[in-house]
Amino acid sequence: MTEATAPPAGYPVAFDVEPQLTHRNRLTVGFRLILAIPHILLAGTPGGAGFAAGFGTGGFASLSGNGVLGTAAFVMAIISWFAIVFRGKHPRGLWDFAQLYMRWRTKAIAYTALLRDEYPPFGDGGYPVTYDVSYPEQPRDRWSVGLRLIYVIPHALILFFLGVAWLVTAVIAWFAILFTGKYPEGLYRFAVGVMRWSVRVESYLLLMRDEYPPFSMEPV
Repeated sequence: MTEATAPPAGYPVAFDVEPQLTHRNRLTVGFRLILAIPHILLAGTPGGAGFAAGFGTGGFASLSGNGVLGTAAFVMAIISWFAIVFRGKHPRGLWDFAQLYMRWRTKAIAYTALLRDEYPPFGDGGYPVTYDVSYPEQPRDRWSVGLRLIYVIPHALILFFLGVAWLVTAVIAWFAILFTGKYPEGLYRFAVGVMRWSVRVESYLLLMRDEYPPFSMEPV
């Protein structure tokens, strides 16, 4: 049995948000959860599978955490799991759907998490958020794929507590923006870092890459 693949220098899943700390739109921030409902229903809430990874079917593909598209993506990941374990190849169409979902999701969660004020596009339109991942052309690590839910447990435990901490800081940031028009820089960096960690783990759960995610909120 092989071990989970160690994260290389330059992890192949990248996530970042163009900072928007000042001159915030207090009105849309005040009603952010209401305005974000269409995207929440389709692409889920911040965290989702990243914070609930590996803890049962409800956490793994819940409508509340990952939305309709996320549930479909995780169903396709189950199909892809069998394809990779038995054939060693991820069907390209299923991988492309997962990428589309994650590109949509990263924009939606940045908006819902108060990181940007521009309303996100429905689909893969332009937005000041970066999500980059490439299709794995090399032979897949079947052991890593077969044991993916076991390998991801350490990340799930950490992300659970990071998710709780982020929720507290998001409430603080919400009040800060309403009263000052600014998102505190330290809280902003923390929020982006937690989202980055969660996005890497969710991409790993969707079988998009086999490299083990780093235990880090920083770009690598």
